[in-house]
Amino acid sequence: MKQIWVITTRELQSFFDSLTAYIMLIAFLGFSGLFTWLYGSDIFFVKQASLQAFFGVAYWTLFFFIPALTMRQFAEENKTGTIELLLTRPVRDWQVVMGKFLATLLLIVIALAFTLPYYITVANLGNIDHGATISGYLGLILISAAYISIGIFTSSISNNQIVGFMLALAIGILFHFLFSFLAQGATGIVGDVLYYLSVGNHFESISRGVIDSKDILFFLSIIFLGLISTEAVLQKNRN
Repeated sequence: MKQIWVITTRELQSFFDSLTAYIMLIAFLGFSGLFTWLYGSDIFFVKQASLQAFFGVAYWTLFFFIPALTMRQFAEENKTGTIELLLTRPVRDWQVVMGKFLATLLLIVIALAFTLPYYITVANLGNIDHGATISGYLGLILISAAYISIGIFTSSISNNQIVGFMLALAIGILFHFLFSFLAQGATGIVGDVLYYLSVGNHFESISRGVIDSKDILFFLSIIFLGLISTEAVLQKNRN
């Protein structure tokens, strides 16, 4: 755990040293604040003490922001050759993967923590469903973790950050809305499988306050597959 934490803190610090963290935080809060409070289906428009408007905005905002955060995780080190120095140190491949994964996830959690004033404000405006709100934040963390695992995998198989970004975005498109779109025209077991593979269906369920084991298992499965695939790539590069 010590090695993982060292890598996590190093990677998190690199986000702030390169201004990436500040840009991400400002952009995320700007987009989420604009569409939550001022534009479209904002809180005042729906006239309900609910953060569903924010969760809907964050659902799409994080979809684009996370590939931008993860594209440099391994691609930059592959290009500069520093990944070889990292892998020669007394750390295991899975520790490197977990360190980078946790650093990016912590940055997302920090960004979400800055939106807690939204929660406090809405709670003072009316009777907010606290359970659904907490579940909504949990859903955003789970979906972020899933996309982070995909992002660091695509970054590990390339030495070009843009390629890593585009691959992560392409895979994300499948889970984000393409599977759901295809499920509408499918029936039987094929339709059920496509529906289950849709991230939006699981996120919508959790954000309403319904925490089902199948939804949690879905996100954990994507996270596991993304991380184990990244470790396999590092192992191959080491050999």
